[in-house]
Amino acid sequence: MERDLVEYIAKSLVDDPSAVSVTAVDGDKSVLLELRVAEGDVGKVIGKHGRIAKALRTILSASASHSAKRVVLEILD
Repeated sequence: MERDLVEYIAKSLVDDPSAVSVTAVDGDKSVLLELRVAEGDVGKVIGKHGRIAKALRTILSASASHSAKRVVLEILD
């Protein structure tokens, strides 16, 4: 569910939605979500001073509060 949420938000933000990919890596106590976008769209996903990235992480932590696992978002270039 969190993977789909990140993918939907990222596709809404970028110019090239076809280049957005989210990979989930499950661990024992956490889930790592790796977000990849086109090179020109990295700044749009991070935002000024990281505000959009911080907002994405806040939404993810609220979404994952019902499960016992912690969700971590990494934005890869």
